[in-house]
Amino acid sequence: MTVRTRIAPSPTGDPHVGTAYVALFNLCFARQHGGQFILRIEDTDQVRSTEESERDIFRALRWLGLEWDEGPDVGGPHGPYRQSERRDDYRQYALDLVEKGYAFYCFRTPEELEVIREERRAAGLNPGIKGDLELPAEEVQRRMDAGEPYVIRMKVPDEGVCHIDDMLRGTIDIDWGQVDCQILLKSDGMPTYHLANVVDDHLMEITHVMRGEEWINSAPKHQLLYEYFGWQMPVLCHLPLLRNPDKSKLSKRKNPTSINFYERMGFLPEALLNYLGRMGWSMPDEREKFSLADMIASFDISRVSLGGPIFDVEKLRWLNGLWLREDLSDEQFMARIRDWWFNAEALAPLVPHVKGRAEVFSDVAPMAAFMFSGMLNLRPEDFSHNKLDEGDIRRVLQFTLWRLEAQRHWSKENIFADIKMLAKALGLKMGDFMFPVFVAIAGTPNSWSVMDSMALLGPDMTRARLRHALQLLGGFSKKETKKVEKEYAALPLD
Repeated sequence: MTVRTRIAPSPTGDPHVGTAYVALFNLCFARQHGGQFILRIEDTDQVRSTEESERDIFRALRWLGLEWDEGPDVGGPHGPYRQSERRDDYRQYALDLVEKGYAFYCFRTPEELEVIREERRAAGLNPGIKGDLELPAEEVQRRMDAGEPYVIRMKVPDEGVCHIDDMLRGTIDIDWGQVDCQILLKSDGMPTYHLANVVDDHLMEITHVMRGEEWINSAPKHQLLYEYFGWQMPVLCHLPLLRNPDKSKLSKRKNPTSINFYERMGFLPEALLNYLGRMGWSMPDEREKFSLADMIASFDISRVSLGGPIFDVEKLRWLNGLWLREDLSDEQFMARIRDWWFNAEALAPLVPHVKGRAEVFSDVAPMAAFMFSGMLNLRPEDFSHNKLDEGDIRRVLQFTLWRLEAQRHWSKENIFADIKMLAKALGLKMGDFMFPVFVAIAGTPNSWSVMDSMALLGPDMTRARLRHALQLLGGFSKKETKKVEKEYAALPLD
């Protein structure tokens, strides 16, 4: 048997370090066994998926040095490698399950489903969707003829225990009563992750599924679908989740999570990949610094620790420093700086802004320094404004951050539209609204267009600087956050 592993990111945002972490372990396992590593794009979320995000995933993973044998951009014998291109196939598989009696048409409205959840809560049961959901065949046909919307749900046992075999954890027992009747095909005809995931892994002949431990509770559904289809299930391996220093799940609210952020900050891809390799795994000789080739040569999945690995940016900076000092000659160091700092592709968009303001070349560095910096060296007093108090300034920064976190097509025009809408909704003049945003992004209110700056910095660095400014100003307490979230939700933004 040829070992085949895969990574299957959704193109719905910035490329995540968690994706790279799981991809790294999948690639090492496949390479160590002489197998293949596949990249698949799970874009069934048609509202949030974008082509820009997909391209960003490809570019970021390749920047790290992770290469795949099959995928949307390189082809292969098991395509297509985008789920959106298999839509009709998924529907047929779902209908086959209905015909075999393993799934059913569900016409329940959101209101009816909420009643079911409340009834199950009151009975002390798991509030998932289970119970008497299936209608008689005649009623199903009548509703379908009438054009009523429906979904297709899988049937799940009410009693008993599901036994899941895991490479790292042994046998995991999950009570079937905790597993809901999962939707397989949505009312728009698109599959859910669970159906598409199982079908794709089978058709792509995936032998080992190595994924984050957050998917453990979904494993019974997947195992049941393999049984329903009569297919051999891949070997499962649930990797420990990356965590913040406070042991919470790694999130962009507490730690930069975008691969792009670390590239823009000037980290070496070798160092970041090295650091991700240390997340829950260690070399046989316990050394801290190693290359991808070293990791592949020594890889043993049994050396993965189930304790939640801590992603600490300060530790990453230390490791990156080792790589800079120990692995780069002076000539290589200069070449890397040139590629990072004086990259023509990055510099070209800045020229119109700098050229129109500079009188001598020595003006350029201080004028454009914020575009090549990480987190700016700001003080709370930098945000002082005679028309906005500190609460207003924090709201402007928080609302801008939330709005831009939802932005899927990053451009100057879209950023401007979002900010103009926010300023109007808050009843603030654009100049007053923009003041704290200018300071957070450029370090001063006297820079060139902050819209241009945010467009050029990219979503990852822009959002990171807004978060940094909020933290500098004290942010919001949990109680305040709830209040501010309600204020934001009530704004007329659409």
